[in-house]
Amino acid sequence: MMQDTVERHLSPQLCHRMRSEDTFPVEWRPLDGKDRFAVRAVWPTDHPFFTPVRRGAGWCHDPLLVVETLRQATMALLHTAHGVPLTRHMLLSEISLTGDPTGLTVVGDEPDIEVRFTERLLRGDQLTEMRVEWTVRRAERVVATGGAHARFAGPAAYRRLRGGRVEPGVVHPGPWTHRAPAPLVGRSGPEDVLLGPTGREGVWELVVDTGHPTLFQRPNDHIPGMLFLEAARQAASAALWPLPCLPTALRITFHRYAEFDGGPCLLRAEPASTAGTPRAFEVTGYQDGARLFSCELRTG
Repeated sequence: MMQDTVERHLSPQLCHRMRSEDTFPVEWRPLDGKDRFAVRAVWPTDHPFFTPVRRGAGWCHDPLLVVETLRQATMALLHTAHGVPLTRHMLLSEISLTGDPTGLTVVGDEPDIEVRFTERLLRGDQLTEMRVEWTVRRAERVVATGGAHARFAGPAAYRRLRGGRVEPGVVHPGPWTHRAPAPLVGRSGPEDVLLGPTGREGVWELVVDTGHPTLFQRPNDHIPGMLFLEAARQAASAALWPLPCLPTALRITFHRYAEFDGGPCLLRAEPASTAGTPRAFEVTGYQDGARLFSCELRTG
């Protein structure tokens, strides 16, 4: 099959963002059928939140910037290529990424992303479940791979699933909120710190700030998954301190929704029992005694 060479431009709305400076995929084109696509993206070096991470004497793009780019690209393709309405809810159950830090250096070509949709399940003409796989290249070299699994629900089904809890939650921590020191968790400023000390070693309380300009751009009825992925990275950073924390592989599995009006969300970071991988951690999140997510991180 001949490849379609016409590129389609992507808007912040299609990527579920409000601002163009937070929208990283810029163009896409189909490679074959409705299951394989090429996406061109731009990774900024001066983003206020997804800032470069030091590696040795140089700097790498933040692996979570890569994850966010892939997440945005997937949502945009679902809307544009698969016709999924913007009103349909995407329920992520898993995200994974493995990256080569030497290929994520700040100095280098812009990324070319291949997105492949697999295991698509339909109910009538409605997409109900799918898996996506990603390959990220720079100058034809593979620098990262990953994937995700998601389910989909319309407004009525989503309201039933959430037990009617679909109104946006609002939490604005005051300046007195006790947060971990920014350098300890790998951040440069206190406004980006998502962990508060609990007095127990390796256990943190999640700091939720719905006024954060990057993590909360749109009203949300639950605490979003990307917040937990960043919090897990920060917990691993604190466990490694003073060594640097540059994730080279991660996998996060979401077990249930985290509620704004529930109890505190607690995170526990523990060394993973992975043979030959001493700098691996498992971070688990809980709310009201129920597990929210499990995240495995391996650092370089």
